[in-house]
Amino acid sequence: MIIKNVSLETVCGITSTLPKNPCMEVAFAGKSNVGKSSLINALMNRKSLARTSSSPGKTQTINFYNVNDAVYLVDLPGYGYAKVSQKEKEQWGQLIERYLHGSSQLQAVFLLIDIRHDPSANDKQMYEWICHNGFEPIIIATKLDKLKRSQVAKQVKAVKEGLAVRPGTVVIPFSAETKQGREEIWALIDQMLAEGQEE
Repeated sequence: MIIKNVSLETVCGITSTLPKNPCMEVAFAGKSNVGKSSLINALMNRKSLARTSSSPGKTQTINFYNVNDAVYLVDLPGYGYAKVSQKEKEQWGQLIERYLHGSSQLQAVFLLIDIRHDPSANDKQMYEWICHNGFEPIIIATKLDKLKRSQVAKQVKAVKEGLAVRPGTVVIPFSAETKQGREEIWALIDQMLAEGQEE
């Protein structure tokens, strides 16, 4: 996709009404600090539209980025962040669940996992939960530039095994630094857009 225009169109907090968007949505889930905002910026060719932060737990809302009036990239709150209260975690969980159930335009959920580490209990729980909500998550293994090339296949395998992914699950190694993986992600989104137009 050639990015012509992008904007942060809607920000939904815990009490907000979810927008009824006119076009397809793809959502990005992942634990705090896994690189969701960096990924979204890389996809949109923008340096800082999605606010990145070295302190986890920055995204506490669902942010809808409109790309070319064709698709929304939806940034979900990070999970597994220790420094927020249990009540806040539950509220974020309810917000995400309300979105997964309530959006009529949501076509796919991308789950971001740090390629350097085996998936955490929170990652496994999120994977199962997305599947339970009727989606087949596409896994993006982030921070690829932090690995030696010789380690990549082994770590991708560890991610797949750690999540016990379903057969046929797509895993895309990605680096916000080098933009490796960006074209594959857009190719999947473009394919979904094309399929949506055929219906």
